[in-house]
Amino acid sequence: MVPAAISLGSNMGDRLAALHRAVRSLERLGRLSALSKLYETDPVGLVDQAPFLNAVAVIETDLGAEELLERLLEIEVRAGRVRKHRWGPRILDLDLILHGYTTIRTATVTVPHPRYRERRFVLEPLVVAWPDARDPDGTPVADLLPAVAEQGVNLLEGYGWMGDGMPGHRS
Repeated sequence: MVPAAISLGSNMGDRLAALHRAVRSLERLGRLSALSKLYETDPVGLVDQAPFLNAVAVIETDLGAEELLERLLEIEVRAGRVRKHRWGPRILDLDLILHGYTTIRTATVTVPHPRYRERRFVLEPLVVAWPDARDPDGTPVADLLPAVAEQGVNLLEGYGWMGDGMPGHRS
């Protein structure tokens, strides 16, 4: 089993319900070992759109990175995601951030996610869910946070977004 960090985001429709369904779907891909707090964040790239709800889930999985990414894309499609514009609004966005401590580059998958080091909305919940996470180069993920401290990320305190019964939920 390999720990895999998956970033979850939504800025269309019932954002919270989309994230709830996504977490339930992730539980079928492995054992959910941790789930971050919930954050509301400014959009990146195409900034003329609604804010996102973001979180990070960590699962222990026996799926390889390519198969896991394929399954994440299937979950997005089932949720109603339509890819019109790069970085545009989306009902659900699932990104494979880390797959163990390995670097993988194939025609279909790049791990770690190529832009995760530049995004506070990924790094902050990742550190909450997986405090000991390390980049494949050995850098503690927490050490990457100061470089993105100015980005707009708001913790939704007391939101209890997945309930107290969620395995590994760290709130």
